[in-house]
Amino acid sequence: MVQDTGQRAPSVTPATPARVLLPSIVPAAAVGVLCALVLVGVSAAAEELQKVLWGPLPDALGIGPYSVLWMVVMLVATGVAVGLVVWRMPGHAGPDPATVGLDAPVLPPAVLPGLLLATALMLAGGPSLGPENPIITVNVALAAWLGARALPKAPGRVWPALAEAATIGALFGTPVAAALVISEALARQETRGLLWDNVFAPLTAGAAGALTASLIDHPSFDLDLPSFGRPGWGDLLAAVVIASAGALLGMAAVRAFPYVHAAFATLRHPMLMLPAGGLALGGLAALGGHLTLFKGLDEIAELAHDPDGRSAGRYALLAVVKLAALLVAASCGFRGGRIFPAVFVGTALGLCAHALVSGVHPSVGVSAAVLGILLAITRQGWISLFVAAVLVASPGILALLCVASLPAWLLVTGRPQMQLREDGTPVR
Repeated sequence: MVQDTGQRAPSVTPATPARVLLPSIVPAAAVGVLCALVLVGVSAAAEELQKVLWGPLPDALGIGPYSVLWMVVMLVATGVAVGLVVWRMPGHAGPDPATVGLDAPVLPPAVLPGLLLATALMLAGGPSLGPENPIITVNVALAAWLGARALPKAPGRVWPALAEAATIGALFGTPVAAALVISEALARQETRGLLWDNVFAPLTAGAAGALTASLIDHPSFDLDLPSFGRPGWGDLLAAVVIASAGALLGMAAVRAFPYVHAAFATLRHPMLMLPAGGLALGGLAALGGHLTLFKGLDEIAELAHDPDGRSAGRYALLAVVKLAALLVAASCGFRGGRIFPAVFVGTALGLCAHALVSGVHPSVGVSAAVLGILLAITRQGWISLFVAAVLVASPGILALLCVASLPAWLLVTGRPQMQLREDGTPVR
């Protein structure tokens, strides 16, 4: 006879049967393909418009495409164009972008044309924002609207999760980023079942989105920095210090965010707020040069092409100006995301550290600084680690980043985020 000791075996959550997961593959893959096509389509249209606005048009007028005059004119004109869209289009191009993060609200379909147009104009015109937030918002709304009609019995909460995972997978060209973001979101929620059961459908959507984007657009984030071998103690110290410095720099922008947003809000009308933001961005572009324009991916490749080609002061100026441009663009009403310009800030900061201390390897400096900046700006630990690591294709970097993330996280956790509530107070 077995003696009853009064102790019970720990409960084990049963895995979801395969027959329950299998039906989710087709709708998840369909969402992934759709979201990738929306992202690639908007990005391609914006790139074609950018080529005209910053090439043949100023040349035909006899003005240098990156002269101070043209940069100011283009950024103010972009503010006017986006302001018109926000003012006149149905739904006003969605909610105030300062109140929206990666977890997008489900908007009515009538809002989406204005949001897509405002995003394309922003990407082409030069403000320092990326496509991620508005494209995720559009894809969430499309997936929810189409999904409710195609599969009305499916839970409504499924479609936003699939769309977010698909768009993130398409943005980074790999479903790994989507899986990390979804797993972090699940950790904040009360979910039933095993982790891989819960991420099965979103991971399918992320994989479909990544494959579709890779086949069409071939996204790549490797900066081709000098190769990094086996890490040493000096590399670990550098990573910890630089990641913490990046987190502090990012938190300075986060602290200023509600005040800058409130200053633009006093203008009350998008036809005042957005042109004023464009004028401020033009002044910053005149100070920092053309590299501080746009979302920043092409520009960080130019920075990384010659890590020793600029002085520490020049790199520091680029980092500060780009961060200020991100702060202004995110505060005055331009529709866009903050991840890609934050990567530029981190890249410039990391190369500044390398220029100041030659013993700091460029790969260590860039990846650690990007990690710190993204932790402060996004408060997404996994996505920050992923982006920082993917910029430098070296397995030795990952261990350094994991350690460096610890003190950087202590600096940012529990403090305000770069996202506001509808009443203008910071989200914590």
